[in-house]
Amino acid sequence: MPNTIDRQPPENTVLDNVPLSPDEYSHLFDLQLKILEMSASHDKVSDVLAQLCQLAESLLPNSVASIMLKDSKTGLLSVLSAPSVPQVGIDALCNLQPGPGGGSCGNAVFKNQAQYVQNTFEDERWVDLRQVAYDFNLCSCWSLPVRNDTNEAIGSFTLSSFEHRSPAPFHKKLLETGAAIVRVVLNNQSNEERIQLFSTAIQRASEGIMITDNKNNIIEINPSFEAIYGYSIKDVINRNPTVLSSGKHDKNYYKQMWGEINTNNHWGGKIINKRADGSEITQWMSVSRILGKNQKVQNYLAVFSDLTELKNAQKKIEEMAFIDPITGLYNKTYLEKNLSNLTEKTNLILLNINNFSYINTAYGFDLGDQLLIQIADTLKAQFKSSQLYRLNSDEFAFVINETINTEAYINSIQKYFYSVVFQIKDVTLNISFSYGATYGIENLLKSSALALKQAKQLGKNRYHILNDADANNDESQHKAFIAANNMLHDALENDQVVPFFQGIYNNQSNEIKRFEVLARIKQGDKIITPYHFIEPAKLSGLLPNITKIMIDKSFKIMANNDFSFSINITGDDLSRNYLSDFIEQKLAQYKIAPARVILEILEGVSSSGKKNHIKQLTDLKSKGLSLAIDDFGAEYSNFERILDLEIDFLKIDAKYIKNIDTDAKSFEIVRAITYFAKNSNIPCVAEFVHSEAVQTIIHNLGIDFSQGYYFSEPEEFPQDKAKTKSKS
Repeated sequence: MPNTIDRQPPENTVLDNVPLSPDEYSHLFDLQLKILEMSASHDKVSDVLAQLCQLAESLLPNSVASIMLKDSKTGLLSVLSAPSVPQVGIDALCNLQPGPGGGSCGNAVFKNQAQYVQNTFEDERWVDLRQVAYDFNLCSCWSLPVRNDTNEAIGSFTLSSFEHRSPAPFHKKLLETGAAIVRVVLNNQSNEERIQLFSTAIQRASEGIMITDNKNNIIEINPSFEAIYGYSIKDVINRNPTVLSSGKHDKNYYKQMWGEINTNNHWGGKIINKRADGSEITQWMSVSRILGKNQKVQNYLAVFSDLTELKNAQKKIEEMAFIDPITGLYNKTYLEKNLSNLTEKTNLILLNINNFSYINTAYGFDLGDQLLIQIADTLKAQFKSSQLYRLNSDEFAFVINETINTEAYINSIQKYFYSVVFQIKDVTLNISFSYGATYGIENLLKSSALALKQAKQLGKNRYHILNDADANNDESQHKAFIAANNMLHDALENDQVVPFFQGIYNNQSNEIKRFEVLARIKQGDKIITPYHFIEPAKLSGLLPNITKIMIDKSFKIMANNDFSFSINITGDDLSRNYLSDFIEQKLAQYKIAPARVILEILEGVSSSGKKNHIKQLTDLKSKGLSLAIDDFGAEYSNFERILDLEIDFLKIDAKYIKNIDTDAKSFEIVRAITYFAKNSNIPCVAEFVHSEAVQTIIHNLGIDFSQGYYFSEPEEFPQDKAKTKSKS
């Protein structure tokens, strides 16, 4: 079977010309809307960039997004934003030198071109960062340069994947969109203090705004000021506000005004000023004195009474950020804003149009848009007690504040749409939905999306209502996973990952001379099994780190005896291509005879038949090590591959052993495996031997070895326990 990497299309193939789907356009549109809303709300630049990364990650599962920025003085790159990357990963990329071997980001900045690296473990562009790729399981990395106004590359926007793959046209468009947004945000960042100051003025003012420096020279005005007075910023910059003086007020008037400003930091009153054309204008004006950290005057702020035009502009921005342009409904961004302010329990029902993508494909986007408008109008007219939103291209949401029977409500929607026919031009369409619903105050959108996902798994026109227990369980699992991941990183950092040894009983010699090495985390007197950390290790790409620790520490312990021992090897270990050299080094370091070491590989790894994996396993056997198939019978049961690899041991999966004394099906499966192994001259090991009844059957079937708590519990050091428990 060819390697997965070989099946990926090369860069710049014809796939780049494939048009994006409606859903993909919708995802990009939602991303831009969210960032626009944050920018309109003047959120911190760091928060905006972090949100951009997280939104990009949500559109490419099993990936992390990052933004790097070049130091203008040193020319070196460092991470500006990477919310999902641990600090140790951010530190590893600090002061990266752009260049041909500087990874995807280093090349994107160095060459000022997009870089789509499919295999970071082999690509020459990653030669200087190969260890980083290995340490953090960065299999693929796609990076676009972020450019300044002169098109110079000043940074990068990057998606790194934990699996080998090439970007689809959608992912390239996503990267282009992200890089463009970063450019805008960074440009705005240089004026952040000015923008923040102007934002503060807008919040205080009701119309025109003028800001002066500590010497009372004009440094900023707003558009309403220009409209009121007819002056542009060029006309008044660095000039004293006396340019507005009408001559209608005497010196005492201004003396009293400045006396109040200096005493109370504020003045307000009626004033007659003069426009640029010489005409007079009577206004209410307030002046505030802005003090710096040292309590000295930093600026003066003058505010006029009417901000009608600015309010209209703000309303237009809000409409762009919160209104769906097709249906006129409030969008997902506005829904999220409203849900964040809930104080009472609320119903949220998501309605996903079944087969909408097929309608767009068959009849075109124009008809699809007309259908969305008709559906929106129908839902608004028939279900008036609900607040209706359009979330994505084919998804609507009902928010219902009153107490309802959710199941009955959904049934009423289903019943109504059974009889509704939509007529658009000469096309007649019937519509149905999949529904996801929840009730509560917190995490409503997340919970309803989870419910919708489960509903879709049931089929078309189905619904799922997520109750509090389901939501709490999902949140609990999420928190538990984060805690386990943190615990694993702490254990690796503090050298708390240790080997334990479980004896393997020889059913012919009635003794224990072989052991399996099992990973544990030891924190004081507390022993933590892989059940609590193996999944985070897989997803974080840390399994090879654990394997290396197990090899090194078990070899060191076993150097003091002559027992044979087995070590578990994963597909991730084989993908890193380090095993042969590493094991050979440790054999020499601890003077371990290769014949004592058995490598246990999962059945799925041996049966998948990746060329590189098979080559490594064959090479390891040639060095004198033995191979065992772990959990045999659990997955593929590729007997031909077992024989091709010349496997030395078969370990029968525990799920068939543990109930073999009461389950006839398990007994027959184990008997068949044993028959195959004996005919192939492959010794068998029965896992999970936990009782005399089970051991009796294992012995009668002629299985060579038994492993389980009946004979040996995992311990920190291997012990020769020649147990002679019942064998018949």
